[in-house]
Amino acid sequence: MASLLREFWLFLKEEKKWWLVPLLLVMALIGALVIVCQIYPAFAPFVYPFI
Repeated sequence: MASLLREFWLFLKEEKKWWLVPLLLVMALIGALVIVCQIYPAFAPFVYPFI
């Protein structure tokens, strides 16, 4: 996993694809919200308006 992240970081630096960083952060946030809703179902009604 660490090598994949390092490889991706090097790709961003070499290719100057910095616009991918906010996109990936938003996708990670949405993924984290989905996981939280799966673990704590009572939290789900409060998260749905954000998705």
